[in-house]
Amino acid sequence: MTLANRITLMRMSLSLVIFALIFYRSFWSVIIAFILLTVASISDYVDGVIARRTHTTTPFGAIVDPLADKILILATFLAFASIRELTIPLWAVFIILLREFTISTLRVLAALHGEVMKAEAAGKLKTTIQLTSAFIIMALLVLKAWLRKHPVDWDWIIWLTRHSGKIAHGLTVLTALITLISGVIYIYNHRELIRTSWSEKKA
Repeated sequence: MTLANRITLMRMSLSLVIFALIFYRSFWSVIIAFILLTVASISDYVDGVIARRTHTTTPFGAIVDPLADKILILATFLAFASIRELTIPLWAVFIILLREFTISTLRVLAALHGEVMKAEAAGKLKTTIQLTSAFIIMALLVLKAWLRKHPVDWDWIIWLTRHSGKIAHGLTVLTALITLISGVIYIYNHRELIRTSWSEKKA
């Protein structure tokens, strides 16, 4: 197995750990989850660079690398949804989940036809929005956890903690909409692949 693929699998494993740490929601678990989310996000860039520079790109990596990204995002937002005060809308998380698995299915269809779906601008923007939203919400959780142990009376911090639910809600809705739009773009751009997959093979 190539080094790039090992890093990809590590990112998938970290997703499970991050989910558990956010769900547990102690002071240190939230901080560690934030650190691991940072490591996992960086690893997404690192494995791609390693694969290209060492000329070790593989069909496994082409399919599993974007899948690992999706698992990381879904694990993080599902964990957020378990925290009541964040008021994360489940319908928005469902839209993210639906889009990601739909596009993953599309990638499998492309692989069955001997094609590799390359990342598109809409997909890169979607990933950037997803990670940015996840980091902001994680930062709010870290701030709230810190304030439980070290309370302060700074107005801007008080405002952030009081409105953390609204901020998390708005970010998740925005993320879901961008994710949905990018999925529609992917489906439209690969409509011929879908039509071919629907067609019956002639004997």
